[in-house]
This record gives sequence, structure tokens and C-alpha cells, in this order.
Amino acid sequence: MPVRRRSYTGPGQGKCRNKGKAVIVRIGKLSAGRQDGATLGGWGQGSRKLGSILILLASVAALTLILADQGSRGRFGPIEAHVVPSVPAPAARDGERQVGAKAAPVQVEEGRYRALSEFVARRYRVSQDAAFDLVTLAHGAGSQLHLDPLLIIAVIAVESRFNPIAESSAGAKGLMQIIPKYHGDKLEEFGGEQAVFEPAANIHVGARILKEYLRRTGNLGIALQMYAGALADDEDQYTRKVLNERHRLLQVVSPSPPRPAPPVAVRTAATRVSYPQVLPSKLD
Repeated sequence: MPVRRRSYTGPGQGKCRNKGKAVIVRIGKLSAGRQDGATLGGWGQGSRKLGSILILLASVAALTLILADQGSRGRFGPIEAHVVPSVPAPAARDGERQVGAKAAPVQVEEGRYRALSEFVARRYRVSQDAAFDLVTLAHGAGSQLHLDPLLIIAVIAVESRFNPIAESSAGAKGLMQIIPKYHGDKLEEFGGEQAVFEPAANIHVGARILKEYLRRTGNLGIALQMYAGALADDEDQYTRKVLNERHRLLQVVSPSPPRPAPPVAVRTAATRVSYPQVLPSKLD
């Protein structure tokens, strides 16, 4: 049931009301005092806020610069690396020189082989790739046997005109026209007499035969005539053909201007030697 609110009008009620008024008056005075202080110190407080904002902006800008610098170093390397070029160590420079020194002769040799193969391909109507391979094999055999590779190429030109399957009525076969039945022992290391038509085996064996004749006679003209089995030819026609061809090859690789071939002195009184009239292979 509803409870009726009692009204109290005793003496204490007046005191409470008076106290309330006093409290309100005091609060009002305090608020007025604070408002005056805020008015007087408003400029100082605004300055402090502005300084804080400027410091914050400066910190953000500095942090941005630091992050950008670290990013550029991470992607492109240190700044000093772009300003000052790195200098290789002495050992690295020595290694580069050695590599360059090895590369230069290789380039010179390849240029020499290309020039000779172009000449051979044009003169004897063979493919340039095949001519390059044969020129390379001749230089390899000459280097191994200490024999002039141009002389080997000249012998191939006269004997077979660079036809690896050439065969004569006398049984001479291949590029340097080797007779297998007389030089079977030299062909054994290449697999036997059937290897006579293989360019590498034929060139090596032919160069070895010519080298042996040179060592025995000490005279290039006589050695070449022995190789052709033409010691009875006093005009040394075979030798002249080979040496003339060598002279043409020399003009291809020589930097000096072409000159006419000098007369070939094949047999002189000082070097003339008497040999039996037999096939060159019989002297092995």
C-alpha cells in the first residue's frame, strides 16, 4: 500500500537549508576563481600544446628519414659503394690476368683456324665446317709431333684435296694417302687398318711417317720425296707442289703482304744422300 511522505518542519530543517546555500555559494566562488586563472594562463597552456605538437612532428619526420635510409641501403647497398669503386685484391687481379693470358692465345688460334679453313673451303670446295675440323686436327698432330701444321695441311691438299675417302690404285687411302699394309703398326693404336679413313687417325699417322723421314734424312725435300715414293724424280716435283701450297697457306695466316714463293732448293751437294729405290714404307 502506498506510504505517505511525511513533511518535517523542525528546527534542523532550516539549518540544512542554510548549509546548502553556503555550499552553493562556495562552489560558485571557486568556479569563478578557476575561470579567471584559465583566462590568465590560456596563452601559456596553448604555447605548451603547440610545442608538444611541433616536437611530435619533428620526431615523425626524423623517424621517416631513418626508415627511408635503411630501405635504400637494404635495396641498393651502402652509399659508399656507389661513390668509391671497390678495388680487387692483388690475388684477384693476378687471377684475372692469368685468365686473360689464357684466353688471348685461344682467340688467336681460333682466328688462325678460321682463316685457314675459309681458304681451304674456297680453294678445294669443301664445307667450311669440315675444313675447320681438318685444320684443327692438323694443328693438333703438328703440336704433338713437333711438326709444322702448315706442312701437314699442304701434304693433305696435294695427296687427296681434302677428300677423307680418297683411294689410289696403289692402295693409298684417306687424307694423307696411307698404305695400310705398310703402316699397320701405326694404325693399331687407332683400332687397326679400318681406321685409315678416319680423319684423326689418318692425319696423325701420316704426320708421324713424315716426321720419321725428316729425322732420318735431315732434309725436308728428300723426306717429302720419300713420302711420295718418288726418290727417282730428280726434279722433285712432289716436294715443289707441297712447298708451294705451304707458301699459300702461310700467306693466309701471315700479317706481312704476300710475296712470291722463293725457289725451292730441295737437294744440294751438302745434303744429298743416296737411298735405295724402294717405297718409303720399306724404310720403317
